[in-house]
Amino acid sequence: MFSYRHAFHAGNHADVLKHMALLATLRHLHTKEGGLRLVDTHAGAGLYRLDHEQARTSGEAAHGVGALWDAATRASAAAPLPDAVQDYLGCLRSFNPDGTLLHYPGSPALLQALLRPQDRLTLFELHPTDGRLLDRAVRAWRQRTPHPAIELRRDNGFDGLRALLPPPTRRGLVLIDPSYELKTDYACVAATVADALARFAVGCYLVWYPVIGRTEAHQLPRRLRALAQRAQRPWLQAELNVGARPDPQAKATAARGRPVGGLRASGLFVINPPYTLAAQLRAALPWVLAALRQGTGADWRVATHEG
Repeated sequence: MFSYRHAFHAGNHADVLKHMALLATLRHLHTKEGGLRLVDTHAGAGLYRLDHEQARTSGEAAHGVGALWDAATRASAAAPLPDAVQDYLGCLRSFNPDGTLLHYPGSPALLQALLRPQDRLTLFELHPTDGRLLDRAVRAWRQRTPHPAIELRRDNGFDGLRALLPPPTRRGLVLIDPSYELKTDYACVAATVADALARFAVGCYLVWYPVIGRTEAHQLPRRLRALAQRAQRPWLQAELNVGARPDPQAKATAARGRPVGGLRASGLFVINPPYTLAAQLRAALPWVLAALRQGTGADWRVATHEG
């Protein structure tokens, strides 16, 4: 159950999609003064070092945020970056002020960096090692900027979310991105979203999912779409596929039921998305794909429904 460690995958192409959209969503929600209840159901360690062994072992960050960082450095001043990319890179630079990309902020770090006095942030992390690391990060954030509004719960986010909804302010953003290490995670995500919509239909829910050759993975976005439509809520679905690199062991890998060449695609399903998000992603994803493309089959898409 606890074999998954996001440190091996921090800053990969899936994180680029997820965190870029998370920032764009939160920026829009902050255009209103009302306080937000922010929840991260599977928070991880919070902050990652890209020069540590885990990141170097997988090499995923080099092909993800590292490639994006380098592409932005080479970009011509005459061709400005898309707004969502610019904002995402600006946040990364704030964690790497010397200009060298060594620290990658996970979603807890990004959310706390944008936290306003009227907002409340709740982080869930059940993994014993990542929970300890996240606790250390939260303590450091509180020392730099004393903020009683950050709460860490060493608990299962699927279960813990129920007690937080609806928030007193009736405004909220919930990020749900388990590792999907267990097949049951897919059903838990759908059940959690169904319960959340029953309790707090107007909340903004961001669900990350892998695009892999598994029945449960294919079914999840369809189940989320059905839940949104049943609740008569608008939704957005974005997917990024960076393509497959040549793999001499492809046939053997596929025969063992593993993704060939590692994870090549992931998606984000957003219920009650900001009306600005679709346009921002459609402007950003072509640029992102050009920077992160790894091989054949690379593509992106954004679909929406108004509810």
